[in-house]
Amino acid sequence: MNGIQVLLIGGVLAIFVYYISRFRSAFIDLLLLFVFAGLAIFFILFPDYSNVIANKLGVGRGADLLFYLCILLFLFILIKLFARIRRLEKKLTELARKQAKDEAKLPE
Repeated sequence: MNGIQVLLIGGVLAIFVYYISRFRSAFIDLLLLFVFAGLAIFFILFPDYSNVIANKLGVGRGADLLFYLCILLFLFILIKLFARIRRLEKKLTELARKQAKDEAKLPE
């Protein structure tokens, strides 16, 4: 198994565990954003290192490595949005039930 395969499988598993546990901590989201921003700045300042890291992980080019990492970031954002939509749907259902209950009329 190549290093990139381990990295990508680890990333997918981390996203899965994140979704299952449903962290609702803004601190963790901020920390992940800080890590991705830091990596982006690092690769912008030192683009040759992306090729070095990619070759050590078994990927041909640094651009391909960055593409794979962007896919993981996209999946993470997609899972976050899905979880938020589910949470909003649940709140909307609870509000609709409460309003229907409050407005219900007794039979005469």
